[in-house]
Amino acid sequence: MVRALFVTGTPPHPWRPTSVQLAWIVALICGVAPLWASQALPLVDLPQHLHLISVLHRLDDPSTLYPEYFARRPQLTPYLGYYYTVSLLNWLMPLELANRLFLSAYVAGLPLSLGFLLKSLKRPTWPALLALPFAYGDSLAWGFINYCAALPLAFLTCGFFVRAIEDAQRRKAWAIALAVTLALVLLFHVQVFAWLGLALPSLLLTTPAPEGRTWRARRHALAGVTPAVVLFLVWVGIRLSQPAEIAPGQPWKAWGPLLSEQNLAWRTFEQNVSQLITVPKDPQGGAALSEVRFPLLAGTTGRPEEQRAVRLVFLLALAGVVLAAAKGRDTKEGPVARWRIVALAALAFVLYFALPFDIRGYMYALNMRYAHLAAALLVAAVPPLKEAWANRLAWAGALAAIVLMLPLRSAFLEFGEEERALEDLAAFAAPKPKVMGLVFNTGSRAVAHPVYLHAAAVIARERGGLTNFSFALTPHSPLMYKVPPPPTFPSEWRPNEMRWEEQGRYYDHFVLRGVRPEQIFGARMQAELFVAGQVGDWVLVRRR
Repeated sequence: MVRALFVTGTPPHPWRPTSVQLAWIVALICGVAPLWASQALPLVDLPQHLHLISVLHRLDDPSTLYPEYFARRPQLTPYLGYYYTVSLLNWLMPLELANRLFLSAYVAGLPLSLGFLLKSLKRPTWPALLALPFAYGDSLAWGFINYCAALPLAFLTCGFFVRAIEDAQRRKAWAIALAVTLALVLLFHVQVFAWLGLALPSLLLTTPAPEGRTWRARRHALAGVTPAVVLFLVWVGIRLSQPAEIAPGQPWKAWGPLLSEQNLAWRTFEQNVSQLITVPKDPQGGAALSEVRFPLLAGTTGRPEEQRAVRLVFLLALAGVVLAAAKGRDTKEGPVARWRIVALAALAFVLYFALPFDIRGYMYALNMRYAHLAAALLVAAVPPLKEAWANRLAWAGALAAIVLMLPLRSAFLEFGEEERALEDLAAFAAPKPKVMGLVFNTGSRAVAHPVYLHAAAVIARERGGLTNFSFALTPHSPLMYKVPPPPTFPSEWRPNEMRWEEQGRYYDHFVLRGVRPEQIFGARMQAELFVAGQVGDWVLVRRR
């Protein structure tokens, strides 16, 4: 596959890879290696995803609470792609293995698909290797797996779109491939589909056809886009027809009408710039290895002088790309077409700076996700070089993957050992538990993100039960509650707001970390509740 997509000409021997092919192989192996260091992965939302995939896979299993509480959502939802793909793989292998296989396809697919796009644009493909570190960006760390998985599909979509215009002999085949991948993008995540809503018109206007600028040469590309556009309009109609629950001030609820001022949370231009590229530091001021696990764009702040230095390098790189694109040396693209890759990156930056951070009740961390897309496209816009330099820099990309792998693998391995305590705690839970998470300490020694925020979902999945916070509450999930959902405090970030009479009484299991049981339950620990098990700093409290 690497040879077919990224190398022109015929290698000297069919079983002997070229130097560039070897660089790709090394980079891809190193890129996915951290995912296989441990069964548990330090992604914030992953426990929630795996719990719902388990529900989807075992929806009729009477040994769980799933048949009593959950049902498939009858409407079209954008998260179908990830959940159903991993659920299908789960028929062949354990769930955690299926998920790691899926994530490996994403990590390897990001540079591969970007390389395919570059080749479609008649540009060198080696710069796609430089984008591999962005596969482990902040979006993956938060567990936005649906969004991340849509990125390789989006790059393929752009490549198919270009070929449906330029390749007059195979336009129909490329248009069919385009229709499939564009629909899949929508079924994974609508935010990536929104970027394509700008990217594809840009490519439509700047991609030359053999027949010239006639629209007839572009009809196959436009036809390939049509099915997904219709699907998108259907989804928008369904989504907007559902009344939003307006609760001003409450997390995860709309604060007003969809695009009203009170429902949009904006970050200032200065805030967006400051969080675009950061150099995180630990509280003691030293370099925190755990905070460079998900490189660049981490959304935290470092020392001002380091921030300025990194931003300066970034701006110089951007200026170099623009100047090289304007000069167009050694490129097969025309004077307008050579700007296509730069335009795709610029559109992602426009979305990053122009969109709100939240549309409350609908989309969260909206603009921040486009940073990783923009960064990957920007590094791919490195100007064409002579072949000798291109070969050397392909190995530079492989070296970057090796450098990325070492701390990542160490962090994932450390997290896996640390997280085992939570898995061991599940042995003290009864079957079919109703689990409330009271996690006051969500952090880890291995990574910087609050990876234990959804720890209750780990216990619930292991024992076939419910958790107090579930993505089944959200309209983008392919699952829903068919009975009233379990009552819980307004935000999983604020367990201190739990009220026993209103919420706690519903549950029979409580997962605690960072707080003593008697601080939460008081005298109830002597009558209604008891400590069923404790592993490390995790405590499981159950009803008597």
